[in-house]
Amino acid sequence: MSSEIILANAAVVTPDGVIERGSVVIAGGHIREIGEGAAVPPGAIDCEGDYLLPGLIDLHTDNLEKHMMPRVKVPWPAPAAVVAHDRQVLAGGITTVLDSLAVGDVWPDGDRVKTFNAAVEAWRAGRAAGAFKARHALHLRCEIGHEGVVDLFSPLADDPDLRLVSVMDHTPGQRQFLDGSKYRQQYPQLSDAEFDAFVERRRAIRDATGPAHRAAIIEMSKARGIPVASHDDRTAEEVAEALAQGITLSEFPTSIEAAKAAHGQGMSVIAGAPNLVRGGSHSGNVSVAELAREGVLDIMASDYVPASMLIAAFGLHDTLGFGLAEAIATVSRNPARSIGLDDLGALEAGYRADVLRVRRIDGLPIVEMVWRDGRRVM
Repeated sequence: MSSEIILANAAVVTPDGVIERGSVVIAGGHIREIGEGAAVPPGAIDCEGDYLLPGLIDLHTDNLEKHMMPRVKVPWPAPAAVVAHDRQVLAGGITTVLDSLAVGDVWPDGDRVKTFNAAVEAWRAGRAAGAFKARHALHLRCEIGHEGVVDLFSPLADDPDLRLVSVMDHTPGQRQFLDGSKYRQQYPQLSDAEFDAFVERRRAIRDATGPAHRAAIIEMSKARGIPVASHDDRTAEEVAEALAQGITLSEFPTSIEAAKAAHGQGMSVIAGAPNLVRGGSHSGNVSVAELAREGVLDIMASDYVPASMLIAAFGLHDTLGFGLAEAIATVSRNPARSIGLDDLGALEAGYRADVLRVRRIDGLPIVEMVWRDGRRVM
């Protein structure tokens, strides 16, 4: 890496607005200076009017799990899966990704349970070997109705790269699956009698163990200073429970009631970027466009499509009236601040130099170049 990199003749998106023609100077892995003017000094990279943005920060993606099991019951070698995932998120402009691994499942021997240990092992090996181009951390999504969730979570609680924990309850009749018919669609192989027996058994286990599991995981996380998110909040009462337990993020609230309650009491509201790109929720929950119009959208995450974050951020600007700096903050500065990454997520002097060069082609934002810590990685 040279001692200085100058990215010139660009539309620079800063926390305060857009410099229509400006430059970013990188030195020692950090942003040294933001300048104005279209001049291209000798040795600088001419960005030809493209956008310069901060690297995106993704708090929630199931993408690694998809690479681990690309088809139902078809596992993929874990070391190859984690590297493929890394390159895919980088292509979407994500320079910091919290790999969201489900700890436990409603279906006790489901694919997520079967691949969990292999995913963690390959993830740690990739980190140790320097195989990743993006910056990776962990987000553990704890299914409180799973019998062994606390035992699975405990060995990972002290991992230095565990940056976020969420408590979730996908038991039929709860939160996202209040409508049991939507959950039924996931198990077409079961007869009605088999499905009813499964639901009854899972509800009984959840009722007997879920509250204690939730409390234990929250307390372990808080003791280590790890932020906790409540997943799929549906009602103001569920938000109040989360607040009382010291939870600071509402992850994918399913109703406008829950989102307003969370945002109004200082919780950061996280929504899925694919919801905005597609024009609504695939499971019938509140639309991200409605959250944005009501002023209760703080953060967007990729959920299941890494490329969605950049597209959704520009969508907030193009169709919902957000200033571009405000829109980009939902996928950069806001998520960074919510988990204590205070030197990431903005093009600002002194911040770490995670920078994207983005070109719009027929309105579609496309990542052309990526720097992470001042080093060109794409």
